[in-house]
Amino acid sequence: MRFAVKIRVQNPNETAIDYNGVALDLEVNGQPLASGVSDQAGTIARFSDTVLTVPVSVSAFSVLRQTLGLSQTQTLNNMPYVLRGKLAGGLFGTLRFVDTGKLSLPGPTSTPR
Repeated sequence: MRFAVKIRVQNPNETAIDYNGVALDLEVNGQPLASGVSDQAGTIARFSDTVLTVPVSVSAFSVLRQTLGLSQTQTLNNMPYVLRGKLAGGLFGTLRFVDTGKLSLPGPTSTPR
């Protein structure tokens, strides 16, 4: 399966960040879920942010592993995630970043009979 992941990248520095490639790895519940790369290039202005869209792939094995993990926890709330990525190139070389948090996904809805 392929998805488009949108991430907001902030530049809190006094100089612009030039990049010429993006790579992402996403873990959910401590297990790898998706990864992707993009050859997009651009500049993030100083004291600014931008939204990048990166296509990611999710393997059937990753989906199965996540499904088995969810069957043990029985909840779609507060699932921990880790997003690791890098912006390639530019004056300072590759810049790596990590974001962590918790996902809460809507569960199945029951219809009244």
